[in-house]
Amino acid sequence: MDFVITARGHENVRATHKTTIEVTTDTSLTPRGTCIVAVGADKGLRDMPQRFKDKLRENGVRVTFRCGDAEWTLMGRGTPRLELTHPHDMVIRTSAYECPRTLLVGADGAACDMPRELVRCLRDPSRIVTVTLTIKE
Repeated sequence: MDFVITARGHENVRATHKTTIEVTTDTSLTPRGTCIVAVGADKGLRDMPQRFKDKLRENGVRVTFRCGDAEWTLMGRGTPRLELTHPHDMVIRTSAYECPRTLLVGADGAACDMPRELVRCLRDPSRIVTVTLTIKE
């Protein structure tokens, strides 16, 4: 079961945060947003179908980021307590911290782990970024 988010790059993408990765529907990004890797997303957490949210809370999830020819995949997991209701932000965390912005916890990668080829693509505002969430049932 997949859920696909389409976003775009931004010149201020740094991808240096050591514990999180974020995709947002917001269109602006300051250099301080070191975990934000894509902006202008076409969906937020609240836009996920309920069936997908229910499955996500119970399973591991593969997340694939694609921009141009660059691709990177990480794994994370849901928990029964995830709200998955935030209208703008989707945060993948290496920790177990949960809040309304949390998409996944226990991820095996953070923004700083992204291949630099991918990060270069994510810095181009004209580039389309796809984020595919695949539930591992």
